[in-house]
Amino acid sequence: DRRREAPAAPSPVQPIIKDVGEIYSRLLDHRPVIQGEIRYFVKEFEEKRGLRELRVLENVKSSVLETNEHILPKCEQAMHDSLKETFMKLQTANNMMQRLQEREQEQRKLQADKRAACEEQRVADWEEFMKEQQKLRAEVDEEHRKAVERLKAQYSEMEKELAKYISF
Repeated sequence: DRRREAPAAPSPVQPIIKDVGEIYSRLLDHRPVIQGEIRYFVKEFEEKRGLRELRVLENVKSSVLETNEHILPKCEQAMHDSLKETFMKLQTANNMMQRLQEREQEQRKLQADKRAACEEQRVADWEEFMKEQQKLRAEVDEEHRKAVERLKAQYSEMEKELAKYISF
């Protein structure tokens, strides 16, 4: 019901609220000022830099087209030629390295065979040396045995002689 009724006389607070709203919008609400500055900046940028940027972009476009049409094929051809030559050199070097490795493997095999032969010879010499030592030891043992028998015989003779003198 109250909504339908006409408002009563304005209150004395309404003008104050209106004044406070205006003061707030002028002092604290910066949106209109910022929006004006943004519009000014965009306008200046479009007018002053737009044509210069367009020219720069056209120059870049022409440089890219020239590079794609002329310079890039020349570079590709030069690279292809250089790579072909380099590939041939690498193949030659690879073949040389393979031959060197084969030679080295042959030399290692020869050295291993030589070492094996020397080892076999050394083992044979050692066995012969040990046989010789066995023979010499047997001779020395035999001489020793004979010397012991001679000494035993001599001492037994001496004991017999001594036994004669003890019986007195």
